[in-house]
Amino acid sequence: MSAALQTPALQTPALKIVKSVRESVSPAEWEARVQLAAAYRLTEMYGMTEMTANHISCRAPGEEGHFLINPYGMLYEEITASSLLKIDLDGNILFNATEYGVNRAGFVIHSAIHAARHDVDCVAHTHTQAGMAVSAMECGLLPIAQTTMRFLHVAYHDFEGIADDEGERERLVADLGMENAMILRNHGLLVCGQSVGEAFNLLWRMERSCQTQVMALSANTKLRFPPTEVSEKTYEKMSSRRERKPGEIKVVSAWPALLRKLDKVDPSYKD
Repeated sequence: MSAALQTPALQTPALKIVKSVRESVSPAEWEARVQLAAAYRLTEMYGMTEMTANHISCRAPGEEGHFLINPYGMLYEEITASSLLKIDLDGNILFNATEYGVNRAGFVIHSAIHAARHDVDCVAHTHTQAGMAVSAMECGLLPIAQTTMRFLHVAYHDFEGIADDEGERERLVADLGMENAMILRNHGLLVCGQSVGEAFNLLWRMERSCQTQVMALSANTKLRFPPTEVSEKTYEKMSSRRERKPGEIKVVSAWPALLRKLDKVDPSYKD
């Protein structure tokens, strides 16, 4: 036998074809991923982050009980459409293209609302300085300006420690009721909306309201409040509490403009 024939054949590893995340999910889910990734980047852009903590989640379109959330360990500025995790209401990871897992506290809070509030698509939670400051105030969020009147009937949930106890979910949902904004006492802010754009709009306005209150109270002067009926009327107009038709989504005029702004700065959220 010739030397050539005695040479062992080269071992060729099996080829592994890896699809991109975009190719692995439905077009509707990919669009939801892009929208959610944009919300993460905008939240960072407007200074509402706490390093790798906190979460924004949205439902996976057409998949009952499944939602998208950030991998625990990535900064908001790093989040892309492909990096988002898909999990179920029990915290099981269904799709993950990263080396990170899901944060338990984030799962507990967000799964509770996604399970109970079928009228909302997106949930956001922050630990901003102004939000935490107001969450510790006995007076709560005060209707001292037009923007703050949007939260005239904001919900409140008492602090129970780190939100990693699944038993808290029932109490959290009960306190939220049918409101779309809640102050977690001694903790932070939480909002939910029928779309990612609506949730981000609420989050930005609630944060601005908390900043306004902290500034006003720090001025050490008596605050002037409008008549209650005026505050109520303003709240009704700003909150759009009228019943929406089935499938009707509130149009948030600022959202397309915010996406254009983000595209100019860094469009990598779409990756």
